[in-house]
Amino acid sequence: MTYQSLTEEEVKLRFITPAIENSGWDKHSQIRMEYAFTDGEMQIRGTKSVRGKQKRADYVLFYKPNIPLAIIEAKDDSHAIGDGLSQGIDYAKSLDIPYVYSSNGSGFLERDRLNHTENEIALDEFPSPEELWKRYIDKKSFTPEQEDIITQPYYFDAVTKKTPRYYQRVAINKTIEKIAKGDKRVLLVMATGTGKTFTAFQIAHRLKEAGVMKKILYLADRNILIDQTMVGDFKPFDKVMTKIKNKELDSAYEIYFALYQQLVDENLEKQPFTELDPEFFDLIIVDECHRGSAKEDSQWRQILEYFTSATQIGMTATPKEDKKTSNIDYFGEPAYIYSLKDGIKDGFLAPYRVIRIGFDKDLEGYVPEKGKTDTEGNPLEEREYNTLDYDRTIIIDDRTKKVAQKITEFLKNTDRYAKTIVFCVDTEHANRMRQALVNENSDIMEENENYIMRITGNDPAGKNQLDYFMDVDEKFPTIVTTSKLLTTGVDCKTCKLIVLDTNINSMTEFKQIIGRGTRLREDKGKTYFTIMDFRNNSRKFADPDFDSDPVSVIEVGGNDKIPKTRTPKEPTEPKSPRKKQRINGVEFKVVLQQNQCYDSDGNLITENLIDFTKNKLKEEYKDLNDFLNKWTSGMKREAIINELYEHDIFLDELREVVGREDIDDFDLICHIAFDKEPLTRQERVNNVKKRDYLNKYEGVARKVLEGLLDKYASSGIENLEDTDILYNNPFKQYGDPKKIAKTYFGGKKGLLDAMNGLQKEIYA
Repeated sequence: MTYQSLTEEEVKLRFITPAIENSGWDKHSQIRMEYAFTDGEMQIRGTKSVRGKQKRADYVLFYKPNIPLAIIEAKDDSHAIGDGLSQGIDYAKSLDIPYVYSSNGSGFLERDRLNHTENEIALDEFPSPEELWKRYIDKKSFTPEQEDIITQPYYFDAVTKKTPRYYQRVAINKTIEKIAKGDKRVLLVMATGTGKTFTAFQIAHRLKEAGVMKKILYLADRNILIDQTMVGDFKPFDKVMTKIKNKELDSAYEIYFALYQQLVDENLEKQPFTELDPEFFDLIIVDECHRGSAKEDSQWRQILEYFTSATQIGMTATPKEDKKTSNIDYFGEPAYIYSLKDGIKDGFLAPYRVIRIGFDKDLEGYVPEKGKTDTEGNPLEEREYNTLDYDRTIIIDDRTKKVAQKITEFLKNTDRYAKTIVFCVDTEHANRMRQALVNENSDIMEENENYIMRITGNDPAGKNQLDYFMDVDEKFPTIVTTSKLLTTGVDCKTCKLIVLDTNINSMTEFKQIIGRGTRLREDKGKTYFTIMDFRNNSRKFADPDFDSDPVSVIEVGGNDKIPKTRTPKEPTEPKSPRKKQRINGVEFKVVLQQNQCYDSDGNLITENLIDFTKNKLKEEYKDLNDFLNKWTSGMKREAIINELYEHDIFLDELREVVGREDIDDFDLICHIAFDKEPLTRQERVNNVKKRDYLNKYEGVARKVLEGLLDKYASSGIENLEDTDILYNNPFKQYGDPKKIAKTYFGGKKGLLDAMNGLQKEIYA
């Protein structure tokens, strides 16, 4: 075998790996080959989903288990030495790796991302771990004391074997490095469901083990956030942590968990937190710091300013930036941002589809007929009512019923036991929605009365069921109605449907609500979720602020004052400005129902879906013959369809728009892209029979092919692509696929040739 004939794998085996090992990198603890750092995007295919490709680096070299220093991309010798550099740099940006190498086996091209230089080096000149580490710490100007902090290992649980994902590691390392350098304020922005508390735990553990943070305070504003964290990610601190209750502070512990409300009391002359010395805490972690703590004169802020000597880390999925509130103003620019879009693209978060439903009187408004009265006989104001009025100033029972019907219709067509959260205007609306849903689902309510529950701040019975709703192994409650209580902090990993029947004005609140559905649980069948929007909140997806980097906009100076804020409590329901009027006898009709689609970058497709698809298909296929050649090439149709989905061509949604369930994907594509009149599946079957194609087969062989044609007519081409279909009726009367192939088609090849020929004949 000559050098020129070596494949990429052989180049790695013979040249690259030996060069790395000879320079001192340990193959067991420091060299990771085929290093996959994403899970692969979960891509929705109609009502199903499939995993995309993982991002995978050829080599990642670790100085310590938590410190990757170099990435190497390999190529075979037909490529230039630097042909892998671009891909390596792209991966290094995500992984926050400073040194990138490309090699074809003849040497290495190095990109130093810290110095922005490139150098070509020989195989035997590859730097050792110590050399590369020294270059790194010299560039960063770390002292020996700082080096000791940043090299502290992660906490590793030998039972769960859970280690940080790549973005968590980046967030942890960036935070540790900033703190080692003396930064006292750090902001981390991580999307809901990406493991903020696990990230916070690893930061706290490493700083505690390094001996620089001995007393730690974890602040939040809801009991559920505190309790989940203590029994979850922070469990290893069990023996040294405590939860502050009754405003009593015991200085004997090391890790403290507290609600803001337990540390402040506006009715007391001396605040509870002042019982401790201002330098008592070394580290304060502020969970969901977009609420309250960002406000300059908030009483929450008093706590942070009293313990000003402590290092303070703010964590949020939705940093708040407006003219009165700024996370960035207090904590500084984010040390790291991992967005919802990042999480979905990497396959760590669930993608979503949006169903927007518009009723006639939602879109056009409702003007009561003259003399219309409410249920108490009071006249209605003669004006136009719209979705801003519904359930806040006027209650229309017919609308509530119609919403409940559409929710139930969706669940009946998908999964009636899919965990569902219905967001309503207020607690009263949530109760009426619960009643309407009960009436639409009386059959399952008979099975279990907890199938539908209201969970709001003023409903103890519902709140008692919250843990069961969040439990992935509990079937009931299945559908919950709420208003504000479940917008944040509720970790229901199997939530598959989020219903919006309230007007959401705050982008922060909108992001938090969407975050209720973003967690993945493939083992429980949760691979994506659906948003059903009755109030056009989905327009916010097109807002650049939905998934953009936070920008500080606070402007406070001179004699400007910020209105005094009170200590936040558990979210309360907004009060209606006046007594609501309740009416009935108003018919609501669905005049708009659309599945909104998003491209691979998470952008809402605002162009007409047919025109958008046509343009995309024309990009893929230059003409009809090009498409026909691909379709009949022998490549499985599923693979072709998957390719189309990767290029943002949504056939299931398109079929809904076209309104043709009786045509297959082939005719749908030909119709949209090439203006061909589509044939139904039955018409294609009839054409095959007219051409006497089946006459070349006799007896059972012909009956098998006729049966396959019938399957195609009823269900589509997929039935002709896998011999497993022969296990089903009407074929199993002739034996299993192996027997059918051997007895009636002269063997497996004869059967496959017949099935492939039948497919080609269908599209002749």
